[in-house]
Amino acid sequence: MMDEISEKIRATRRKNDLTLKELSEKTGLSVSFLSQVENGTSSLAITSLKKIADALGVSINTFFEDCQNSNFHVKVEEQHVFKMEGSNSEFTLLSGKFSERTLESMIVSIPPEQSHGHKFNHPGEEFVYVLEGAIIVDVGGTEYLVKAGDSIHYPSSIPHVWRNPLKQNSKLLTVLTPPIF
Repeated sequence: MMDEISEKIRATRRKNDLTLKELSEKTGLSVSFLSQVENGTSSLAITSLKKIADALGVSINTFFEDCQNSNFHVKVEEQHVFKMEGSNSEFTLLSGKFSERTLESMIVSIPPEQSHGHKFNHPGEEFVYVLEGAIIVDVGGTEYLVKAGDSIHYPSSIPHVWRNPLKQNSKLLTVLTPPIF
């Protein structure tokens, strides 16, 4: 999946007749980093991908869309596991792809004794259902132990972070708004 994203970034930059240096100036990301991203040798944080999308004048969804405009049914063989820069977690997108979509659903697997990124906030809301293991969710400084079978739902505008306290992977179903992929 990252190779497809890298190729779409390069193609969109070239279509916009931008050099790597010009894209660097628009995004604040280094030329060497952007070159590594386009060559598929560096992973990419969602925040960096958003900067690139904004600088290229496209939706972040552009880098994840396939040729179809409406894909409601997501078959198991079409699901891809991927990682993002700044996170040891693995992600599997579950949502269909269509223009009116207002939520994002995915499976997130957090490695043993790891945090899922850093505490941050963003517009929208998040729902998390723990499929396997357990996580500690810090929402606004209050920690919640969420075990397999439990769920938590909160405004994502409140600073939050997830942490797996166990010595095994924890697997979550998460639904958030607005869609990010």
